Amino acid sequence: MKLIESESRELQRRANARTERAESARHARLILLLADGLTWAEIRAKLDCSDSFIDRWSKRFTADRLAGLFTRHCGRARYKVTDRFEARVLARTTKHKPADGSTHWSTRKLAAELGDDISHMTVARIWAKHGIKPHRLEGYLASNDPDFETKAADVIGLYLNPPQHAAVFCVDEKTAIQALDRKDPVLPLSPGRAERHGFEYFRHGTLSLYAAFNTKTGEVLGKTATRHTSAEFVAFLNDIVANQPRGKEIHIIADNLSAHKTKLVAVFLDEHPTVHMHFTPTYSSWLNQVELWFAKIERDVIARGVFTSLTDLKRKLMRYIRKYNEQPKPVKWKYFDPTRRITPDSIVTGH
Repeated sequence: MKLIESESRELQRRANARTERAESARHARLILLLADGLTWAEIRAKLDCSDSFIDRWSKRFTADRLAGLFTRHCGRARYKVTDRFEARVLARTTKHKPADGSTHWSTRKLAAELGDDISHMTVARIWAKHGIKPHRLEGYLASNDPDFETKAADVIGLYLNPPQHAAVFCVDEKTAIQALDRKDPVLPLSPGRAERHGFEYFRHGTLSLYAAFNTKTGEVLGKTATRHTSAEFVAFLNDIVANQPRGKEIHIIADNLSAHKTKLVAVFLDEHPTVHMHFTPTYSSWLNQVELWFAKIERDVIARGVFTSLTDLKRKLMRYIRKYNEQPKPVKWKYFDPTRRITPDSIVTGH
């Protein structure tokens, strides 16, 4: 194949251009290689192309010269999405379910349902624009406590404006912590490979962890117990009192578990007039700051822990608490927008 000087310059320019389409540069390199006398086999190796590619574009160049190297089929034009079509996609997504019984739409299922030669990417762009994520699922639990606002205000008031010279503790139990031991050895973390645990395990029993989170300092008083009873709860309350100066006023924030409201607890409160109980509304564990700390110990110790016995489990839990108390961190509780009130009648709660 012979080239005139102007064709050679233009092909060289296209082959070296960084701002034009990649396919245009590939076509130009093909013609230059043919002009240099390379065989098809050599061209296939250099351009990683097929014989049909060489045949098609060499014939187009022979017939139309440089004009023949332009792609004749650039694909269909992008579908123009109108407001009406967007509304149709959103209505179908939010108000209907797929006919095959699926619980939610995928982009391809919805595109096939709508027809009109709509691509699934068009559906994906509409969903992204409006923040629609059918694959996501979140849970919620609405409080049915008729005194929700009164109790919530009482608890939040202890966080934001605690009584002077008083200690405020968030108290709860993390029950049924399993002492799981693996039958097979743990394969440690290594470059390119995550830590691996064997599927089978021994169960050595369970413990309950009682924790009292000091809202001012962030320190945690912890205690393990084999049983989860009101007597154990009262014993833990005695531990809290014993760890505070004599006569100091103590406020305990707890949930509505039946073990927290027994006669034993009532007797304890009569015997300790400086201790005051504050109960969170029903289904409102998020108001108890100790739940945040329980999530931390679950993530750091329990979830991936290997425990050879109940004693080993207790030892590792208490060691974690001791190390945590060396650098405790209180929760910075803030209420950003008092005008947004959370009530039992709220359908969607705020952040």
